[in-house]
Amino acid sequence: MPEALAIWTSLAKAGVARAQTNLGACLATGNGLPVDPRAARHWLQLGAEAGDALGQRNLATLLARENPAEAAAWYSQAAQQGDAPSQDQLSRMKLAGDGVTQDLAEARRLAEQAARQGVAAACSRLGTMCHEAQGGPRDPAQAVHWWRVAAEAGDADAAARLGAALHMGQGIAADQVEALAWLIVGASRHSILIRPFFSRVEAGLTDPERDRARKLGASLTDRHG
Repeated sequence: MPEALAIWTSLAKAGVARAQTNLGACLATGNGLPVDPRAARHWLQLGAEAGDALGQRNLATLLARENPAEAAAWYSQAAQQGDAPSQDQLSRMKLAGDGVTQDLAEARRLAEQAARQGVAAACSRLGTMCHEAQGGPRDPAQAVHWWRVAAEAGDADAAARLGAALHMGQGIAADQVEALAWLIVGASRHSILIRPFFSRVEAGLTDPERDRARKLGASLTDRHG
């Protein structure tokens, strides 16, 4: 790490944007250097202004609490370059109106961009927006699709929502065994969203069905975390 820091410092002083970003990130997180928020912002700002998407994202993350509006502006610049985590964060901010004017259609568009690049939180959010007709038409089948993608990527609430959809037959054929299995996965990830459904689904199954659901839930947990 000391050799890398020496190289990054030299390159950063020479104006190399990614080196400026890397040095700023080390100063922000204390990775190999003492934490120094002012110096971190200096180097991240240089990298961001030079057009480095990672620098723009890291600067936005550094600013998110103290200045969400400025953070959103930097996330926007990185998102326009295709940076998936920035698309995800900007989607979240536009959905909530956090530092920006609430814009559900744009939040959904950005969530889809990030989801298609595999960001689990964006997949989960997109599923919920499709389910609740936020920023576009209601689409229960797409909601289930994105919840399943997110659940298989480790998202706790998506697992719970997928279990609920399977229980109620919304966007997918009802399957109480698989419903309980995904609720078990959600429980293992500590999602509170399982609470209205878990006991109800479990009580509606026969003993053999409950055994199958538990085995499937354990298998899903082993496979997907």
